[in-house]
This record gives sequence, C-alpha cells and structure tokens, in this order.
Amino acid sequence: MLNSRTVNNLYQKLNLQIPSPKTELLYNNNFQLLISVILTAQTTDKIVNLVTPILFNQYPDPKSIIQGGEKKIAYLIRKIGLAPTKAKHIIRTCKVLLEKHEGKIPDSREDLEKLPGVGRKTANVVLNEAFGLPTIAVDTHVFRVAKRTGLANGKTVLDVEKQLLNITPKKWKQNAHHYLILHGRYICKAKNFNCSLCVIIKECEYLYKSK
Repeated sequence: MLNSRTVNNLYQKLNLQIPSPKTELLYNNNFQLLISVILTAQTTDKIVNLVTPILFNQYPDPKSIIQGGEKKIAYLIRKIGLAPTKAKHIIRTCKVLLEKHEGKIPDSREDLEKLPGVGRKTANVVLNEAFGLPTIAVDTHVFRVAKRTGLANGKTVLDVEKQLLNITPKKWKQNAHHYLILHGRYICKAKNFNCSLCVIIKECEYLYKSK
C-alpha cells in the first residue's frame, strides 16, 4: 500500500484535475437523490438520468409514488435493470419514510440501511452527498481504482472502504469517493484504461499500467 506522502500527493493531483467533484446523478432534493441512488444498482448514472426526470415530474415525493403504484413506477423505470424489483423497493421505502420519518430522509446510517433497497454503498452516498459526512462509498469504480493504485488491498468492498477511510487524509476524505469514482469512470476504466491521461500515474502501483 502507498505511504502517507504518496497518498496525499495522489489526492492533491486528483483535486487539481477535478476541483469541484460531485455526483453526476440529476436530483433536486434529498428524496430524489435517495431514489436515484437506489436505481443505480447494476446500472449507470447515465441511464438513471434518462429515467428520473420523467419519474420525478409525475411522482415528486413519497406519497405520490405510493399512489402511483408498483406497476406504474416499474413501467417508468423499465429501461433500468431489475425494474420490477427496484419499483417494489421504492414503494416500500416510501412507506417507511412516511410512517417513521415524516417523509424526510434520515441522516443516520442505521436508519438508511433499514430502508428497502438501501445497502451500505447507497447509505454512504446519501450521507456524503446530502449531509456532507466524510463517508466513502465503494462501488466497482472506487474498488478498482483503490486496488490498482495501491490505496487499498482489501478483498471485499467493506475491507476497501475501511482501508480508504484509514489512509485518506482528513482534508481529502469528504471528496475522496467522487475523486475515485470519476477517475475510474473516465480514465482508469476496467478495460481500455488510459494511463496517458492519468495525472496520478507516478503514484500508481498498478503492475500493468502503460508507460
């Protein structure tokens, strides 16, 4: 794994390349953010962004989504993988939000992970994006970049998350998730990764990087 100086240099260079990192999901409030992140499971932000403007225009809050019903929600999100299952999760989540949280999005990991369709990664994204907490959500991009660069060597998503939280300097922790996911999405891709455009190639320990 990288030493502390190299880690700081890595994040500093990513910050220069991505000075204002943020999610690429389109949303107007915390509720829309939560639903959008639930929808991203096993699909891309780009596809989710094609669906959610229409969904939120017709059903902008938990009450209206419940009234819309599972079949209508599933139809509106049909372009997304696992649409029927996700529609069911969204309806159940909206019911919990109204019954236990007055329709508001909870700001604790425990309460978020009790919502149907919400796992640790989704909770981390909401805590970071909506509430400004220094969480690091580990998706496939973050997992890949962390392992390739040497930021983490864990075998599981949770192991990598814990290692990233431990090794990432406090000043970079708030945006670490965004730095890594955007770098993995556009530069350090699973295939056809482009080391010639990589600003952290000197810090990276990947054995198969191109010179």
